[in-house]
Amino acid sequence: MEELRRLLEKYIDQDLEQLILSAPRKGQEEQKVRIRPVLLKGQLKFQAEIFRGVQAFHENMEKEELLNRILSWMEHTFCQLQLTGPSGSVTALVSKKGRVTVKEKRQSGGGRAGNGTQEASGVKRPNLEHNRKKAYLLEEGKPVPFLVDLGVMTAEGRVVHARYDKFRQINRFLEFIEDILPALPRDRELTILDFGCGKSYLTFAVYYYLRECRGLDVRIIGLDLKRDVIRRCSELGRKYGYEKLTFLEGDIAGYEGCSQVDMVVTLHACDTATDHALYKAVKWNAKVILSVPCCQHELNAQIQNDVLAPVLKYGLLKERIAALVTDGLRAELLEQQGYDTQILEFIDMEHTPKNILIRAVKRKDAENAGSVSEGPGKRAEEKRRRECGQEYWRCAEALHADLTLARLLGAGASPAEAYRRRREGGEGQ
Repeated sequence: MEELRRLLEKYIDQDLEQLILSAPRKGQEEQKVRIRPVLLKGQLKFQAEIFRGVQAFHENMEKEELLNRILSWMEHTFCQLQLTGPSGSVTALVSKKGRVTVKEKRQSGGGRAGNGTQEASGVKRPNLEHNRKKAYLLEEGKPVPFLVDLGVMTAEGRVVHARYDKFRQINRFLEFIEDILPALPRDRELTILDFGCGKSYLTFAVYYYLRECRGLDVRIIGLDLKRDVIRRCSELGRKYGYEKLTFLEGDIAGYEGCSQVDMVVTLHACDTATDHALYKAVKWNAKVILSVPCCQHELNAQIQNDVLAPVLKYGLLKERIAALVTDGLRAELLEQQGYDTQILEFIDMEHTPKNILIRAVKRKDAENAGSVSEGPGKRAEEKRRRECGQEYWRCAEALHADLTLARLLGAGASPAEAYRRRREGGEGQ
């Protein structure tokens, strides 16, 4: 951590532009930390915005205290740090074995003057006001063509009051995209599939942000069953000159138009359509999966458990438990397939009850396991997958769960059947 401390001491000052800690270790309550400089009564402080569950907490610290907190977070809580300033950027990654990799990228022509202030180079100084307006990835006051046409913004860039929840939702989703960018290759065109794209607020947002704001080479395909929606989205894509944004009519289960996909997005795909989308993503070996499930009816018709019978007899509670268990089991199945999986809150509960997002990022060891004949990395990955499978099947058997995703991945064998076979015959999956 000494190299990281040295670079933090160098970059953390009043000109700090952005510092984000993300990729929490499994089981951590803290999901992300954003840090920025602020002026409090004329004194330079550093404000940490700490996201825990559905809430954000703020702490103001001196530089030395902040340095110690960041190093502690990277040692115990987070696996990724991204810092940018006028003179360069720093990226730090922590492996599963605790190995820290630190990279510094100097900004050419973005130096500082000898007195510690920025040169007159057009670099915008960070806003140090304590109660400043929240900084969104898509800024308020800056008109974005697709948001104007979709009725979220006025032609002057003002967010329409009645659509402010949609504006927040779009920006929140882009934050999830920003977090997973290190997991995606940068040396070739990226392919992103959005199953059940609907009116495509988020599809357009991802394309605009990755291509126009981040300059990445991406091709995005939006898929939906509604012909009129696809026609309207295609017209808008052509209007904006989005040459690598395509909208197609079709269903999730039957789509065969790609052989390689880097990221799969599925938002509010109803019931087992989510399972088919997740299955497609796994078979494509997608690096990233972002899924907001909807209408989890399948398990609601199956779930049985003598111990939980006093609770499950209430229809409303049974419906909610079935939905939560469904998404938990889906996440465990993705872990079994080589993904590091998190279940996160998409937007606040008052805006929609469908607020759980499953985020899965392919593990490096899982990517390499197929190309390595033997070794500790492959053995560890196989052990982890085996343990995830055993945990899944134990839970599935206890609840009489027979999920579509498990059947698709297991070539027709239900998880309960597969688990019984494992216990009786000691078979591998």
